Amino acid sequence: MKALHPIHLLVLLALVAFGCDAAPEATPEAATPDFRPNILWLVAEDQSPNLPMFGDSTVATPRLSQLAAEGVRYTHVFSPSGVCAPSRAALATGMYPTHIAANHMRTGPWFGPNIPPEVIARAAQFMPPGITPYEAVPPPEAKLHSEYLRRAGYYTTNNAKNDYQFRVPVTAWDENGSDAHWRNRAPGQPFFAIFNFDVTHESQIWQRADDSLWVDPDLDVPVPPYLPDTEVGRRDIRRMYSNIKIMDTQVGDVLDQLEADGLLDSTIVVWYTDHGGPLPRQKRLVYDSGLRVPMIIRFPNQAQAGAVDDQLISFIDFMPTLLSLAGIEPPDHVDGQAFLGPYAASPRTYIHAAADRFDERYDTIRAVRDHQFKYLRNYAPDQGYYLPVAYREQMPIMQELLRLRDAGELDEYQAQWFRTEKPEEELFDTEADPHELHNLAADPAYADKLAELRAENERWTAAINDTGLRPEPELMAALWPEGEQPVTEAPVAEQQDGQVALHSATDGASIGYQLLQANETPGATWQVYTEPITLEVGEQLVALAHRIGYLPSEQVMVDGL
Repeated sequence: MKALHPIHLLVLLALVAFGCDAAPEATPEAATPDFRPNILWLVAEDQSPNLPMFGDSTVATPRLSQLAAEGVRYTHVFSPSGVCAPSRAALATGMYPTHIAANHMRTGPWFGPNIPPEVIARAAQFMPPGITPYEAVPPPEAKLHSEYLRRAGYYTTNNAKNDYQFRVPVTAWDENGSDAHWRNRAPGQPFFAIFNFDVTHESQIWQRADDSLWVDPDLDVPVPPYLPDTEVGRRDIRRMYSNIKIMDTQVGDVLDQLEADGLLDSTIVVWYTDHGGPLPRQKRLVYDSGLRVPMIIRFPNQAQAGAVDDQLISFIDFMPTLLSLAGIEPPDHVDGQAFLGPYAASPRTYIHAAADRFDERYDTIRAVRDHQFKYLRNYAPDQGYYLPVAYREQMPIMQELLRLRDAGELDEYQAQWFRTEKPEEELFDTEADPHELHNLAADPAYADKLAELRAENERWTAAINDTGLRPEPELMAALWPEGEQPVTEAPVAEQQDGQVALHSATDGASIGYQLLQANETPGATWQVYTEPITLEVGEQLVALAHRIGYLPSEQVMVDGL
């Protein structure tokens, strides 16, 4: 067996050391069939590392600061996209959005199993001409992270965002909605739970504009050099920090529930954000301001409390790491690699990211970053960086930037985003130039680094068969032949000796089922089919199949003989 990194060993030893309530037979190599740690993801939206434990002391965040003091801070964590739906697709599948056709923001309003036609029609208004809402269609082997854990006996809950670029299969969650909670599981059952905090979302800058601030209205806030240092700009930045404080309190409420249930030291708590900051030239961009996120992990018994881990981590690594910590070997098809647990890989050399369509506006940018340098390849150099996305232009600070632009009053750095064209290649020293304002691509002193990262970008885009490098209509035609979404084949049932075996002819389909008594109707929770089911006389089995990106099958009914 490969030697474990010290932090991996300490974490797994901590799982062993829970005491009598855990499993004393557990070994450092893996979780045992009798014990799996609970895993809790606390996900804030649209935030860069603007927190005291990451070097920004503008506001106090007592609950996150306590979590960091008791856990490990991860300083080099990156989304593969500067916007939510592609990022969440990566988190859930362990695959790059540009690998699974989930890179355009957005493909459609896929927030549940049954999407009303009027919702689809409304979403179409934000698509380019000729592009109608569609679902991303990952390769057949792709499954949501939670399904793997359900198969291993975990109780999985999602409260409550499902923004994956495809509708959620019924096999994904035990509970999925605003009431979803680990408290509804069977006694002693391990859980994987997600709680989402949208108070820090971009929209809350303008939607909460008239609310009371949780910070001093005259608070001296840091203004990035690419944003306007005016009263309008500072007011929106104060609102951002105010929202961070509200989020901190909300996170504390969930942690209080965990502690009240006596679960804090049998749970791995992961807090992070779904991509970078909410402000202009942050969200949707592949600068670090759009990609780099803060992350804190509190391990049971406060293992490695106060430590800092600076390894490069991508969102595609979260799914395999989740499985690894649960003692499940990650599947071979994922793009990511575990950074903790018995299946942890060697640290990364690079992270990768992409920006493509946002609403009705197209761009094509790819990014490669190592610990110090960021390379950008602009595939549409004849257009500028700034895309007039109507949603973002509701924000007063965005309106202020446009006002200053039109008045010719932007300074050198503020004006960069509004250039009418961009170079094919850019290179930034993120340590010396954290805001990525000084392009080094033409500097001979950096020719070797430019060549290295250029080659890595070419290798990566070819290796994943980058879907964003194809025209979207062509991509849609490949995913939905003749404009029709493929449909999952219904399960076929075979009964023998009181057992029912199910299979679907659709490659990659998962099957969900329910066992019903006489006159009982199907409920909201479907079990994941893994092996033949015993069906008693008088019982009825209802099943359906669903491959991600396809329409779910019709339900089939089987009566006990």
